[in-house]
Amino acid sequence: MKFTLAHSNLNVADMERSLAFYKQALGMEPVSRKKTDSFELAFLSDGLSSHQIELTWLRDKDGAYDLGDNESHICFGTDDYEGAHALHTEMGCICFENPAMGVYFIEDPDGYWLEILPKR
Repeated sequence: MKFTLAHSNLNVADMERSLAFYKQALGMEPVSRKKTDSFELAFLSDGLSSHQIELTWLRDKDGAYDLGDNESHICFGTDDYEGAHALHTEMGCICFENPAMGVYFIEDPDGYWLEILPKR
């Protein structure tokens, strides 16, 4: 029996704001969307891998999501680490850097941390 990654889910408070952030920060585009009376889904792709991010907006949810200690994250590799770092600095979304490990994290509009590392 084998398993492959299909998608990771993140709940968002504002779908359009999140779609704009993921496009600008990571170049991710929606490949499918679904709307119902109670929720909206958008599946984002980097155009290179089969793994997607599923953004979920719950229409009746008020306020921010409780992310607890926010120790879980999604990691992105990039072939232009310096360029990515410059973009994310300009966007003001870098929330933590670890130069000794050669990685940094950005924070999306809902407080999720996304790790950025150079392709190795």
